[in-house]
Amino acid sequence: MNNNVSPRTVKMVLLAILAAIMLVLAFTPLGYLKVGVVEISFMMVPVAVGAIVLGPLAGAILGGVFGATSFFQALGMSPFGAALMAINPFYTFILIMVPRILMGWLTGLIFQRLYQNDKTRFFSYGAASLSAALLNTIFFMSFLILLFGNSDYIRGFQGEMSLLPFIVAFVGVNGLVEAIATMIIGGAVSRALIRFRQQ
Repeated sequence: MNNNVSPRTVKMVLLAILAAIMLVLAFTPLGYLKVGVVEISFMMVPVAVGAIVLGPLAGAILGGVFGATSFFQALGMSPFGAALMAINPFYTFILIMVPRILMGWLTGLIFQRLYQNDKTRFFSYGAASLSAALLNTIFFMSFLILLFGNSDYIRGFQGEMSLLPFIVAFVGVNGLVEAIATMIIGGAVSRALIRFRQQ
């Protein structure tokens, strides 16, 4: 890498590129892969990459971008988001924004802690990327139950199921596939970018 370019400039450029990639993913079919009934989202990958390569603050910013695009879709593009907006717009904003920002920030912190003790210099990338997907699911479902759990809309989904089976059914197979995809793609891309920056 050109030593005449300041590290701050490189970080800003990478952050802008990742944010732009997220916008493309959010508003084109590229962000979602449909395999039968399974819909896999790639939106968490750039957040994980940014958190690992650029740090927790960048992860939080990119998580905010993720949340902002989701909130925009909730204004009409997403039937589920639109239904929540009709119930309570403020709660919907919290549900969509806060989990994504926390996910990005904590992913960066998790990577920093793991990398300090990672003798393989490989495990920490995949583990941190996996944590992004898991944290996103955990935070989103927690806030969904906390804010909308008593609404008729969510109760309609839940039916007679107890809380844990409902969460597992709601997340579904796509949550597992997203976690694996984020771990593999996010880990590989992050490691490649850091190695490139160190050259």
